[in-house]
Amino acid sequence: MTSRERFKPGTVYVTYIAAAPEAVWQALVDRTFTQQYFFGLSIDIEPRTGGAFRLLMPDGSAHVTGDVIAWEPPRRLDVTWQVAGMKGFDALPACLVSYEIEPAGACVRLTMTESHSWAIPEAILQGGRSGWPQILSSLKSLLETGKPLQIEKKDPPAGFLAAVEHAVATKPWLREDRG
Repeated sequence: MTSRERFKPGTVYVTYIAAAPEAVWQALVDRTFTQQYFFGLSIDIEPRTGGAFRLLMPDGSAHVTGDVIAWEPPRRLDVTWQVAGMKGFDALPACLVSYEIEPAGACVRLTMTESHSWAIPEAILQGGRSGWPQILSSLKSLLETGKPLQIEKKDPPAGFLAAVEHAVATKPWLREDRG
């Protein structure tokens, strides 16, 4: 089992959603919900710590695979995140995506953290930083209005794919492990 402690936060997003903690939890773990706000991807999750986690493309192929590190409804979900649906990305170390749900008066504070086990280059972090705000904003809209946002998905940020190729070729995480 992977330990949370070996990952260091790289990106943190906080959003407030006018919904109950249980509704936010359901939106994070239900295939029908995720498909609406997560660029058409749907979650396939084994509902327990140690279970399997996948984000599936509309054709059913796995775009992201991983394991459930923490399953604590309705307050915490941690999953390892290995991009399988893009060439070369499966050679990168998995990251940890964590969702923390906290009551905040009549709403919920949702904190999403993307953590890494290596000194991930800024250009690679920009990939997540371009997508996560869209996903979380659409989740918020879906829960508050019943409709996800209609966001045009754009190409990855400049330098992102080159940075992934460079990291895969040089494997800096292996040098970090020895250091």
